[in-house]
Amino acid sequence: MRFDAERDRFLGYVRVNDGLSLNTVKSYGEDATELLHILELRGVEDLSTVTLADLRLWVSHESQGHARSTLARKIVVVRRFFAFLQDQGIIPTNPAAELITPKQSHELPRILTATQATQMMESAEHPVHELLSDTSSKERKGDAGASKQAALEFRDAALVELLYATGVRISELVGLDIADIDFSRRTLRVLGKGNKQRVVPFGAPAEIALERWLEHGRPQLLVRASSDAVFLGARGGRLGVRQASDVVHREARKAGVPDISPHSLRHSAATHMLDGGADLREVQELLGHASLNTTQRYTHVSIEQLRHRYDQAFPRA
Repeated sequence: MRFDAERDRFLGYVRVNDGLSLNTVKSYGEDATELLHILELRGVEDLSTVTLADLRLWVSHESQGHARSTLARKIVVVRRFFAFLQDQGIIPTNPAAELITPKQSHELPRILTATQATQMMESAEHPVHELLSDTSSKERKGDAGASKQAALEFRDAALVELLYATGVRISELVGLDIADIDFSRRTLRVLGKGNKQRVVPFGAPAEIALERWLEHGRPQLLVRASSDAVFLGARGGRLGVRQASDVVHREARKAGVPDISPHSLRHSAATHMLDGGADLREVQELLGHASLNTTQRYTHVSIEQLRHRYDQAFPRA
């Protein structure tokens, strides 16, 4: 791509000077690459010629397929990118300086009920059970396509099960390496925001799904260039955030539950932990929140659910 050098200089700068995690830097790179690709398609040959109007057209394009929170994050990255270019003398002025982020909604996040979450997990596991019990599948005949598809079924079941069981961020999940799993204690070591590590427990269903993936699925996708990543893509590389997000949306549709994002599944896990009697500070530690105020937002969801149950069950509600 035409502007690879400028993008790479920017990513190197924020990694060293801003102390961002590798996952955050990767996300910055994806956002910057998308923007630069659009600008290149529009015929931009020099970043010094980019105007505010060009960037507003990009915002309009991005707003059609992303939530406001995602769009706001992308705009922040683009503003940071052009500010860097100006500081480095690559462009004379910053066309993104007046780019406005959309106002964030204060609505409570969409979450699944405990029943819906169970339905989603069981739906993801169903193909796995069939694969384990099927002794006459095409794989016995050496069908590589069938083998890869089966591997993806094992992966997807483990991904959604572990995501819901732990409440970790999707970026933390795809960043896991094999060495981060401790099966003897049923814990994961995850690298969160600000390069802070924490240990997160998971339950028996997630353990079973994860073991099945590592035993029956992951070996089918391994290639010579594969890393120690827990979750692999179809080509054998580390699974990306967007690919993992697609898995969550796909599994929700397949299960017939409301379409949710990985972050909403994280909200669901936190809410169900609180509904089950978990202490707020315990949930804060599990989710890796720096502030208790962030975790308290989940209590609002629980209160809404309590009010709904009260209205349904109490005779004089």
